[in-house]
Amino acid sequence: MVGVTIAPWSSVDRSTCRHCGAHVTDRFRRVFGDDRDRAHRCSECDSYRRLSRGSAAGVDVEILDPETSSGRHGGEANA
Repeated sequence: MVGVTIAPWSSVDRSTCRHCGAHVTDRFRRVFGDDRDRAHRCSECDSYRRLSRGSAAGVDVEILDPETSSGRHGGEANA
């Protein structure tokens, strides 16, 4: 007889960033992710300033996005 265990959680892969697809650790998702431990942004696609203010949890933050703004980490471009 073969025993089968049915997991009480969904089979959705949560080990990747929902924005860029990079691998994120369980700890990163617990600390920075949303209430379902999903990372919406990660250190590969966003700055630490934005991540620590909630961007990894899917929160819109006032700091400029490094992907859409010129300059390093969303700051002004160097002249």
